[in-house]
Amino acid sequence: MTTPEQHLAELGIELPSPPAPAAAYVPVRRTGNLVFTAGQVAAGPDGPVAEGIVGREVDLDTAVQCARQCAVNVLAQLKVALGELAHVEQVVKLTVFVASTPDFTQQHVVANGASELIGEVFGDAGRHARSAVGTPSLPTNSPVEVEAIVQVR
Repeated sequence: MTTPEQHLAELGIELPSPPAPAAAYVPVRRTGNLVFTAGQVAAGPDGPVAEGIVGREVDLDTAVQCARQCAVNVLAQLKVALGELAHVEQVVKLTVFVASTPDFTQQHVVANGASELIGEVFGDAGRHARSAVGTPSLPTNSPVEVEAIVQVR
């Protein structure tokens, strides 16, 4: 059976070392068999994927890539917290925040960048409920932020 880490390698994705919290919170909190991640923004090892508001400074395709990077960062936080991503039994829910103009209505399309990566990494265990929410701004001027709830073994 292929592990989530092997799926990541097949996709050419190396998980970054997750950053320390930028404020007064913890990056991951476990209660029972549920793990909650703090929101992860669209920054990689080389810095932000993009900055600004979707529908103004950031186009749809770039926003989708931002959501994918946020999902990579969620996975990096889970890997540190759990030791192995194979401990994830089910991705329960993703919440995707999109900093967007008032007339932008494709938050769900942006969110697919995160959802599709999670599905590629975990297969059926990656099928999740999701909310895609438009907001006027996000921390560090990130266009997208993603948080996750996962059930673990």
